[in-house]
Amino acid sequence: MRKFFENESGATAIEYGLIAALIAVAIIGAVTTLGSNTSATFNKVSAQLG
Repeated sequence: MRKFFENESGATAIEYGLIAALIAVAIIGAVTTLGSNTSATFNKVSAQLG
């Protein structure tokens, strides 16, 4: 029973999972913002070209 409570590998796996999830959210946010900016730039260039 003592080994069960001293084993922290499950907690470490959960922590790594949470870190990976936060990184994924940050990447999704960055790509979404970059995509919006790129779309606006292409629309502006397209409008100027007529």
